[in-house]
Amino acid sequence: MSPKDVSSGSGRGTGWLTPGRIVVAVVVVLVIVFICVNTNKVTIRVLIPEVTMPLWFALLAMFLIGLGCGGYLFRRKRK
Repeated sequence: MSPKDVSSGSGRGTGWLTPGRIVVAVVVVLVIVFICVNTNKVTIRVLIPEVTMPLWFALLAMFLIGLGCGGYLFRRKRK
């Protein structure tokens, strides 16, 4: 058996349903629930102007920005 043979029967991370993806899915569901229950209007200072918007919109915007940044930083290079 060569070191490159990875077909040993460990089974960890072999399918599309890996432990890491399960954790990410749970976090995404918790974030969505958190966003949905926070619906009050808030005033946010964006550099200079003050903006009044629903809190869920601000949280959703920050979530999407974080998702985009994380996807950009941790994307895999294709050969």
